[in-house]
Amino acid sequence: MRKKLLQIAAAALCLALCVPSGHAARQQESMVRVGLAHGSGALAAANLENNTGYGAGYRFGYFDEDLGFVELAETGRRQTAITVLRASEMYMKNGQYTASDPGGGSRAIGCYHVVLGEYRSLEDAQAQAEEYGGFAAWIDGRFQAREGAYLTQEEAREAMERLGGEDVRGTSAYAVNVVETGSADILFQFDGGSGTAFGIMPDVTGAEDVRTWFKGYKYRGGFRYERLGGGDLTVVNILEMEEYIKGVIPYEMSNDWPLEALKAQAVCARSYAWNKITSQGHRSGNFDLCATEDCQVYHGVGTDKSNYQATSRTDRAVEETAGMYALYQGQPIEAFYASSHGGASERVDNVWNSSLAKYPYLCGVIDPYEQNAASVNSYSSWTKTWTMEELARRLQDNNFPAASISSLEVTYSELGNAIQVKINYTNGKSNTLTPKMLWGLRSFFNVSSLHFTINGQGTGSASGGSSSAGAEIRVNESGTLDTGGQVYAISGTGRTAWADLEDLYTISGTGSVDALEASGGSGSGSGSTTPAGTVVTITDRTLVLQGAGNGHQIGMSQYGAYAMAEEGFSYDEIVEFYFPGTQVREY
Repeated sequence: MRKKLLQIAAAALCLALCVPSGHAARQQESMVRVGLAHGSGALAAANLENNTGYGAGYRFGYFDEDLGFVELAETGRRQTAITVLRASEMYMKNGQYTASDPGGGSRAIGCYHVVLGEYRSLEDAQAQAEEYGGFAAWIDGRFQAREGAYLTQEEAREAMERLGGEDVRGTSAYAVNVVETGSADILFQFDGGSGTAFGIMPDVTGAEDVRTWFKGYKYRGGFRYERLGGGDLTVVNILEMEEYIKGVIPYEMSNDWPLEALKAQAVCARSYAWNKITSQGHRSGNFDLCATEDCQVYHGVGTDKSNYQATSRTDRAVEETAGMYALYQGQPIEAFYASSHGGASERVDNVWNSSLAKYPYLCGVIDPYEQNAASVNSYSSWTKTWTMEELARRLQDNNFPAASISSLEVTYSELGNAIQVKINYTNGKSNTLTPKMLWGLRSFFNVSSLHFTINGQGTGSASGGSSSAGAEIRVNESGTLDTGGQVYAISGTGRTAWADLEDLYTISGTGSVDALEASGGSGSGSGSTTPAGTVVTITDRTLVLQGAGNGHQIGMSQYGAYAMAEEGFSYDEIVEFYFPGTQVREY
C-alpha cells in the first residue's frame, strides 16, 4: 500500500462553477500576477522546492476571481520538492521530465487512468485510492480516486479489469499532474477544464515568511499553472503588491544603493505595476506583469548571492513607502525609468508613439545631478566611431536602400537629445529615422542613449551642460538674467535644488513681487538648452559620437536618483523632480 502523501483540505470543496483565472471582474489591485514562464518559455514540467527554514509542504487548489486561494488538498510537511507536469504524454528518466521518450529505461507518465470511484470529499477519495496504490484527483468540481498513468487505453482497461475499477478515463488538454520531484508516481491530479487553473500555496506549517525555489530564484506567494490552449504550463506567481515590489527593487537597483534612491525606485515600481494591472497589459497570458525588463525585472527574494537578492535594506525601502504612489491629478502615473539619461530626459512624444497630452508628466527635464554619479556609472560617458560607408552597409543589412550617404541631418530637441536623423544619399533620395521606429535612431548608431554629439557638433554637452541658446529671465522687466537653461534655488540650509520657473518670484527694492518669466527657449517647465528643432548637418566621412547615458530617456534616471539621494534629497523629491507636476502620496 502506498504511503499517504495527501491530507484532508482545510477548506470545504466549492462545488459552484468557477470563473476563469483571468476573469475581468478581478479588481484587487493589491494583488499581482507575475508571469514567470509563458509563451515560448512555457514549461512541460515545473519544479518547486521549499526554501529550508521558510515553510514546508504544499497546499493544492485554485485561485478564485479575486485571487483568493481555495484549498482542496495538502501534502505533509516532509514533502518539500514537487513537480507539476502537463497531464499528457510525459516521461521521466534519472529524475528528469521530458515531453518525448528519451529511451534507455525511461518511465512513462501517460494520459489514461483507472477510475476507482467518484466522491464528494477528498478524505473518501484518498482512502479509496490508497487501497490500490492510486491517487486522488479533482475533476470538474468532484473528487475521484484514480490509479495508474498508462499511455494507451488498452493498458488502462487491462488494469481496470484486474483492479475492478469503474471506468477508464483520460483528462482534458488543461489537466495537470503533481508528482514528487524525481518520481513518476502521481500525488494529485487537477482538471478544471479551460475555466479553472491549478494553484499551489507553499507551506502547511503556518510559517510567517514563506519562500519557495523556482528556476533558481526564491519567491514569496503562490503559483498558478495554466495550460493556455491546451499547451505547456504558463507559470504565474501570485502575491500581494508590497511583496511583489520587494522582489523588484534589488534587481532594478543595486541593493547597497542609498536608501532614498531605493525608496524612489519603490514608488516608481509600484506606480508602474498599478498601471499594468489596471490596463490588463498581459491579458492573453492571464497575468499582469512579466518578470523581465520588458516590464520590470522581478526575481522575488533572489538567489543565495549577496549581491543579487533582497535584503533588509531593500525591504525597508518598500516598507517605508508602502502604499505610496506617484500621482498626477490623483491617479498613479506610468512611472517609467531607465539607468541614466546622460544629462536630460526627453519628452515622451519625441521617443515613443505616445502623446504628451496623455502623459504630461513625461515632458523631460534637464538633469544636473546624474553627472555627480559618474564614478559609479559606466555609461557616464562613451564614444562610438563610424564611417559613412559603415553606416551605409548597416542600413543595407536592415533592408534600407543600397546607396552611398552624402550627409546626415541630426535634429535635436530643446533638451539636447537627438530625436531625428535624416540620411541623405548621393542619388538625391533620403530616409528619416526617429526613436519611435522599431529600428530607429539609437539602433542606427548603435548607441545606448539619445544624448550625444557628432564630431563635436551638437546642442549641449553629453553631461547635460547648456549651450548658447539657453533661456533668459526678465527681472521686473528692467533687465535680464542669462540662466544657461538651468535655474536653481538655495534653501536656508544651503542645499541647492533645481527650480521650476513657475514657482519662482522676485522681490524688488520697493517690495513689489513678480513672477519670473522665461524669454527664450520653449522648454516644458524644466529649463531649456536648445531651441526645438535645431539641426546639425554632418558631411564628414568619419563620425565620432560622444555621449552619455543608457536607456530609453523617459522618466526617472536611476543614477540620477542615486546622486540626488547622496546629496540629501528625499525619495518624494526625487520622484517629483523627474515627473514634473506629480505628487507622491498614498493611493
